[in-house]
Amino acid sequence: MKRNGIINADISRVLSYMGHTDTLAVGDCGLPIPEETERIDLSLKLGVPSFMEVLREVANEMKIEKIVLAEEIREQNPHILQEILALVREMDTECGIEYISHTELKARTKVCKAVIRTGETTPYANIILQSACLF
Repeated sequence: MKRNGIINADISRVLSYMGHTDTLAVGDCGLPIPEETERIDLSLKLGVPSFMEVLREVANEMKIEKIVLAEEIREQNPHILQEILALVREMDTECGIEYISHTELKARTKVCKAVIRTGETTPYANIILQSACLF
């Protein structure tokens, strides 16, 4: 049994399988997940677990070189955006940020290794994380 870090077997497995430039998404409870993409459903009830709670834990276990956000988050959910940007500043590596339309973000989940579904209910609380190289 793991002593610390993510104990969810599916998330731990996906993170272990990821290579450089592979992607993983963390989304709110309303994000549509394509049939061909693995769904890791953590949602328990509306709001639980929160998007940021899950994102923080995943970011602690993953070296991230780029994040992708929906352009709409800037106006529709500035609070979550500020929390994401603060988390990016806390990471020990440079991390690029790309803003795209929400429609394009949803389309890109088709090539993610998995989408982690949270209980988040605020709009546009979705992110794609691109894996960096460890060396």
